[in-house]
Amino acid sequence: MFNKVIMMGRICNDLELKTTPTGLSVCSFRIAVDRNYQVKGEEKKTDFFNVVAWRAAAEFVVRYFAKGRMILVEGEMQTRQYTDKNGTPATWYEIMAERLSFTGEKSSAPEPPPLPPEPPQYANNNTTAQQSKPPSPDFTDTGSDDYPF
Repeated sequence: MFNKVIMMGRICNDLELKTTPTGLSVCSFRIAVDRNYQVKGEEKKTDFFNVVAWRAAAEFVVRYFAKGRMILVEGEMQTRQYTDKNGTPATWYEIMAERLSFTGEKSSAPEPPPLPPEPPQYANNNTTAQQSKPPSPDFTDTGSDDYPF
């Protein structure tokens, strides 16, 4: 059997790292995922998914992500049965995150200051200082689809 979920969406809530009584790190959050299609004349629909990250994954998401940030979640969909406050049996769906990734979205944090300019290079003993450059590969078109290596 196979159970693999891959979703990309925006984090819907503030992230909080919790610790179990046995010392394991855990973080639960929701992501909002827009649907790929839209019915003409209607607003685009969004689905919401519960995500749970454990151990290093939980620490990673709390450290590098925040509410509103885009995230890629890979994991396994799981269900839990419970009884709601009215005594009705219900099912809880959640993604057990195995891998969390950046999406390439630019952060709203200010950019770091530019690096200072490099000091000038001076010639020693009346010789000219030269910068060594790696040789550029010679990619001549041979007309075939073979790679040059």
